[in-house]
Amino acid sequence: MGGSAIQAMQSALLMQAFANYSVLLRDEFGWSKSTLAAAFAMTRAESGFLGPLQGWMIDRFGPRAIMRIGTVLMAVGFMLFSRMDTAVEFFAFYFLMSLGASLGGFLSITVAIVNWFERRRSSALALSQSGFAIGGLLTPIVAFALTTAGWRTTAFVSGLIVLAVGLPLSQLMHHHPEAIGQHPDGVSPAERAAEAERDGRAEVTEVSFTPREAMRTRAFWFISLGHGFSLFVVGAVMLHLSLHLTESLGFSLQQASFVGGALPLMQLVGQLAGGYMGDRVNKRGIVVVCMIGHMLGLLLLAYAVNIWMVILFVPLHGLAWGGRGPLMSALRADYFGPASYGTIMGFSSMITMTGMVAGPLIAGILADVTGGYELGFTILALLAGLGSLFFWFATPPARPDRDAPTPTPVPPARREATVVTGS
Repeated sequence: MGGSAIQAMQSALLMQAFANYSVLLRDEFGWSKSTLAAAFAMTRAESGFLGPLQGWMIDRFGPRAIMRIGTVLMAVGFMLFSRMDTAVEFFAFYFLMSLGASLGGFLSITVAIVNWFERRRSSALALSQSGFAIGGLLTPIVAFALTTAGWRTTAFVSGLIVLAVGLPLSQLMHHHPEAIGQHPDGVSPAERAAEAERDGRAEVTEVSFTPREAMRTRAFWFISLGHGFSLFVVGAVMLHLSLHLTESLGFSLQQASFVGGALPLMQLVGQLAGGYMGDRVNKRGIVVVCMIGHMLGLLLLAYAVNIWMVILFVPLHGLAWGGRGPLMSALRADYFGPASYGTIMGFSSMITMTGMVAGPLIAGILADVTGGYELGFTILALLAGLGSLFFWFATPPARPDRDAPTPTPVPPARREATVVTGS
C-alpha cells in the first residue's frame, strides 16, 4: 500500500495535474502548445534515458535509497517551480520535478513488488499502480487550488507535501522479502515444496534472464514497442485533454478537470479488473483488447461534437489504460524473472518513452499548424491500433540455455580441411 500511496501523490500533484498547470501557464506567459508539449516531452525523454542507469542502481542498491533521493529532488523542484518566471526556468525546474518523480516512483516501486510477489503478481502490481488512478481522482481538488490560491502557491505547498508523505513511505520499500525475514508470497521454500508434493506436481523454479539474454528475445522488443505505442495516446491525453476541451468544446477549466478526474476512476476499475484477470487468463489477449480501446477512445475525443462523445471516450480510454498497465509489467516479470528486472525494465523504458515523448509533440505541433487536434489525435489513435499487433506476437521466450557444452575450438588446419571436404 505504500507504493500505491506514493504513486497517488505523484499523480495528483504532478503527472495528471500538469494539464491544468498548462492552461494557466499558457494564459500568463502566452506559451504555445508546442512549447508546453516540448517541456513534457523533455521530461519523458529524461525518464527513458535514465531508465537503464536507474534500473541498475535499484538492482544494486535497492529501491529505498533511490526513492529517498528522488523524493527530495521532486520536492525541491516544486519549490523552485513556484518561483519561475522564464521559459528556461520552466524547463529546468519541471525537469527536476520529473527526475525526482522518476527516481522515487514507478520503476523503484515495481521492482520491489516483482520481488515480493510471484503467484499473484498481476494483482499486486494492479493494486500498486491503482495509486496513479487514485491520484487522478484528486485532480479536481488540485484544479480548485490552482484557480483559487494560484499556481505558485499550489506548487510550493505541493513540495512540502512531497517531503511529508514521500520520505516516510519510501522507507517501506524493501528490495527483497528475505531482508526482513519473509518470503515471496509469504510462502517459504519448504512450504512450496510441500504444496507441490501434496498436489502431485513438479515444483517450478522461476528462471531469471540477464539483461543481455532478455534483449536477445523477440518478446523484449515486441513488449517494449507495444508499450511505447500505447504511450502515444496516454501522453497526448495527459497533456492536451484540458487544452482540447477548453478550446475546442468550450469547457471551463473546472469542467475539464472533472472529465480528467473521471478518467482515473475508469482507470482504477480497469487496473483492478485487469490485475484479477491477469492472474487467471492470457495477459496478452487482455492487452490487445486494451490497445483497441485506446484507439477507439481517442478517435471519439478527436471528433467530439457533443458531451456524449466525450463521456464515451472516458470509459474506453480509462479502462484500457488501467487494464493494460499492470499486465505489461507482469508480462516482463513472468517472461524474464525478478533478479535483473530493474535493469531489464530500464532498458525497455528507452524504447517505451518514445511514445510518451512523441505523442504530446505530434498532437501539439499539429494543433498549432492546423488549429485543432483532429489530425494529431487520429494519427496517434491509429498507432495505438498498430501497437496491438506487437503484443499479439509477444509470445513467451525460450528459457536461456546455460547448460549447453562449450564447443571445442577447432585447430585452423582442421577447419580448412573440413571446408575443403564439405565443398
